[in-house]
Parts: sequence; structure tokens; C-alpha cells
Amino acid sequence: MADTTIKVDPAVRDRLMVLAQERGMTMRDLLGELAGATPTREELNARYEATKAYCEKTFGVKLTQEDHDQAEKAWQDLEADRPVDSL
Repeated sequence: MADTTIKVDPAVRDRLMVLAQERGMTMRDLLGELAGATPTREELNARYEATKAYCEKTFGVKLTQEDHDQAEKAWQDLEADRPVDSL
């Protein structure tokens, strides 16, 4: 496998090194693990559609775009430490 160089700020490089060392792995392995564990937009969309289909089939729940938008807003509010309206 051919290696390549990724240019990052020194602070990012140093943090990656600390994270790798704490896990007992190389920075190369850490970056590979991160890339493998981080889903692409396409993978997230496929996961969403599969979850939606499962909920509809298993629980008889039909999720609308409005339901999706409400859930997204709730997550954004949680992440921003704002009060969450009831779903």
C-alpha cells in the first residue's frame, strides 16, 4: 500500500498523535479507524431510509418529513443546550 501525506496544522497533528498513543496505535491506524467509522452522507441517508422502513414495518409508524424536521430540531436544541419542545 502506498503512503501519502496529509497536511494539517501542527496542533491537529499533535492531538492526533496523543489520541493514537493513548490507544496504543499509530497515527496511521488511528486515521484509518476514524475514516472507517465515520459514515458518508450517502451512508447516513441509507441508514435513515432503512430505519424509517423498519419503523414503518415493525411498528406501523409512518414517518413524515415534518416528523423528520421536528426530530432534527430537537437534536439541534439538545446539542446547543436549549430546551427541547416535546416531540
